[in-house]
Amino acid sequence: MSNLKVNIAGVEFKNPVITASGCFGFGREYECVYPLERLGGISLKGMTFKERLGNPPPRIAETPSGMLNSVGLQNPGVEHFLQHDMPYLATKDTVKIANIAGSCIEDYCAIAERLSESEIDMFELNISCPNVKQGGVAFGTSCENAAHVVKEVRKYAKKPMIVKLSPNVTDIASIAQAVEAEGADAVSLINTLLGMRIDINTRRPILKNNVGGLSGPAVFPVAVRMVWQVANRVKIPVIGMGGIEKWQDAIEMMMAGANAIQIGAAMFYNPKAPIEVIDGMNQWLEDNHISDINEIVGTVQPW
Repeated sequence: MSNLKVNIAGVEFKNPVITASGCFGFGREYECVYPLERLGGISLKGMTFKERLGNPPPRIAETPSGMLNSVGLQNPGVEHFLQHDMPYLATKDTVKIANIAGSCIEDYCAIAERLSESEIDMFELNISCPNVKQGGVAFGTSCENAAHVVKEVRKYAKKPMIVKLSPNVTDIASIAQAVEAEGADAVSLINTLLGMRIDINTRRPILKNNVGGLSGPAVFPVAVRMVWQVANRVKIPVIGMGGIEKWQDAIEMMMAGANAIQIGAAMFYNPKAPIEVIDGMNQWLEDNHISDINEIVGTVQPW
């Protein structure tokens, strides 16, 4: 078998396939389908410091080749996670990534400080959250704001820190450089694209929140483009996501420059997608006489 191990910021993954935050819960929900040890890693459900109920329904809408969601980071909070979920996860031989979110910088810092003493392996900062102290503008939509939150959280985070980038910007590569300069150990992208659907009979948006995040195969070409742009501008590892549903997509994303990949929406209609991707990538490497998955990273040859 070919070597599927990858190293992200000093953390070794047995393979480059990670389940995306918000699509895999805290792992229990999928273990009846396959052992979690098969996965390279798990990016856990986005966590806020205190329990959050999320947005009112309806908060999911179908779209062509994708879905809109406005779940609103429903989660039980950090203390509940540490008491009820971390002991279970600690027994699983896979990389555990805590996805942390907040409505102010202090929230991010408090979560990072609290989880730094746990058995979490890495942090993933969700900087697509609205900053309530700046009128609801998302942290990740400007170089200045993104850099500032990373700089502050870096003071409290004792584990490697991935920064998850928003695609709802004009120049994602500049934002990647800004967070790299302030201590990000890796970046992951893309988070969901902002979208909207309208019920033509009621003339109201389908989502109660009016707008939501678009994910699924429809966003894949955008994700590949952005990963390629970012990988050519930063020296830190890049984790690519957005519309990956089969092993061919994962290979393509890694050729664009991703050192590892995340799978999200595909698991809602094919729970075994991550395992199929791992097996398919391994077979493709063998068929092409490539001994190490890292050899294909960033090998796209632009015209």
